[in-house]
Amino acid sequence: MAQLFKEKSIQLHPNLLHTTYISIGSNVGDRRAHLQHAVAKLSAEVGRVAKISAIYETPAWGFEGGDFYNACLCLHTELSSEDVMTKILEIEIALGRVRSDAKGYQNRIIDIDIIFYEDEILKTDLLQLPHPLAHERKFVMQPLCDIAPSKIHPIYKKTVFELNAAIAEDGIEKSVETLQNPDEKKDFARFNYIAIEGNIGAGKTSLAAKIAEDFNGKLILERFADNPFLPKFYEDNMRYAFPLEMSFLADRYQQISDDLAQLDLFKDFIVSDYDIFKSLIFAKVTLQQDEFKLYRKLFDIMYSEIPKPDLYVYLYQNTERLLRNIKKRGRDYEQKIPSEYLDKINNGYLEFIRTHKDLNVKIIDVSELDFVANANDYQKIISEIQEVL
Repeated sequence: MAQLFKEKSIQLHPNLLHTTYISIGSNVGDRRAHLQHAVAKLSAEVGRVAKISAIYETPAWGFEGGDFYNACLCLHTELSSEDVMTKILEIEIALGRVRSDAKGYQNRIIDIDIIFYEDEILKTDLLQLPHPLAHERKFVMQPLCDIAPSKIHPIYKKTVFELNAAIAEDGIEKSVETLQNPDEKKDFARFNYIAIEGNIGAGKTSLAAKIAEDFNGKLILERFADNPFLPKFYEDNMRYAFPLEMSFLADRYQQISDDLAQLDLFKDFIVSDYDIFKSLIFAKVTLQQDEFKLYRKLFDIMYSEIPKPDLYVYLYQNTERLLRNIKKRGRDYEQKIPSEYLDKINNGYLEFIRTHKDLNVKIIDVSELDFVANANDYQKIISEIQEVL
């Protein structure tokens, strides 16, 4: 199979984040503590830990020794595969591993291996990818199946799930002990309430949903689909602008008040796909001057009583991309939205951000990103939010 391997590492774009799957194991001393220390070092020196499997206890494989604790991680890193391997060797030494010249397998305080790095196929003096024996080892494939069952082996063209199913159980047992992800806690838990905002079609709902899922957040989504005035507004702006904006304001006020007041003990923070101030931004564009004056009085009363987000993320997209997104998602009543209207809404948001100096704002240009379909683009956004932290 040697002809399948390349002799040098594939040259990948240095500014992209790459997905790598790593196996960790220990059969000496406090095994769980050794694994947790490895997770912490990998997070600090290699990249962001996206997922961690359960811990599995297995008999020593290939030699007589104590039972192992094994787990797998998914990391996103800017490092090349060989740089990751170099860091891993340094981490193993720092955690107390001493390599012996004796042949065969031995007891280990810590053992760290790269299983996959993207779909890279590689064989050098330092590193072989994919790991040449991983597909035969239950203690690797079972925890890997926890976090990446659909990952396809770039040589054997089978999923991790399929490869794992073909291996005998061989005494493997799931441990009651677990590992903590240091990146989850340092990312979003310091905030109580994060609002994701943006123009129509910017992707705020998609991003809010992904953040809630990945970082254990309580998700609040705007109930625009239930507003009976919205389709009518796009057909007759002048007639339905005021009832539309009033109904949105009342619904947003009630939803934010209720959801922020209800503590969820199982979630670390709240993330919404809107902030109530959007009501004023849209109303200023859609309402006549006298209507807006009345609306503003009612809005100011409500806004003064609403908790403000600890972090306000604004997704900027250019108008051309917004129109493409609107067309793609296919809501009939949105298809006639003019570009001028989107420009006015965008300017309204930017003016709001400019004039509210006390608001903790992060503006992210997503005009060239597809964070729904592209994991690298999603990680770029998460990294930009991390900069605020």
